[in-house]
Amino acid sequence: MNRALSALIKRFSEVGFSKGRVIPWSCPVPSFGNLFKAKVATLGLNPSNREFVDRSGSELVGGARRFHTLGSLGLSRWSDAKPRHTDLIWDSCRTYFSRNPYDAWFKQLDHLIGETTASYYGASEGACHLDLIPYATACKWTGLSHGQRAFLFSVAGDTLGLLLRDSSIQLLVLNGRSVVLNFERVAGVELDKQVMKGWELRRSLQPDVAGIAYRGAIRHFSGVPLRRKLLVIGFNHNIQSSFGVTREVRASIRSWIGGTAGRMS
Repeated sequence: MNRALSALIKRFSEVGFSKGRVIPWSCPVPSFGNLFKAKVATLGLNPSNREFVDRSGSELVGGARRFHTLGSLGLSRWSDAKPRHTDLIWDSCRTYFSRNPYDAWFKQLDHLIGETTASYYGASEGACHLDLIPYATACKWTGLSHGQRAFLFSVAGDTLGLLLRDSSIQLLVLNGRSVVLNFERVAGVELDKQVMKGWELRRSLQPDVAGIAYRGAIRHFSGVPLRRKLLVIGFNHNIQSSFGVTREVRASIRSWIGGTAGRMS
């Protein structure tokens, strides 16, 4: 996988890459956790800028650092990166959850996959997190224009397929409607949908938001053959940001994920 990571790093030097609003000194993040031991992976859109900066926008340093940057690797530009630098980046990905993970975001997802018996945390390394785009951007995904999102998919849209192909992932869990829609578009599939009783989000002045479960299986992703059938499931609520996701809704989603994983084995 060093070849794939080297290709992601090389793209920083390509003309026009800056129009994707990628943080130019941040490394690509192919995975959060040990991709090659995990059986379950959650999926998001792209790494948060908070993986690299604090609330004031300053680079995380010392014990607060989560991933490598040009500065931490002693590089002035990414075109100078050598194999030893890609090894260091991969190691920071593999050991992410044993160092300084962004728990405010990941603890909630880890709870949801708890009934699969996999976890991001601990020695088992049974779960990891992946993103559709492995680059952190200066703003949230919703702050990017349609053209900027399309550009990022054009330069890195096949990365997830390459990672899944060479991994041991058996179950991929999509976190939120935006992730589901973008996954379907890039994968060229339409997942089965089911409205789930007990997942609705109550609204006092507006109609309730229905809860929807998604399920399907893929053998290819963005033209990359996976060499196996991969089970894909998801839910429309973004657990970290959807307003009104109650404890009861989380518990129901958790139980559904666990039951689906149980039927897979």
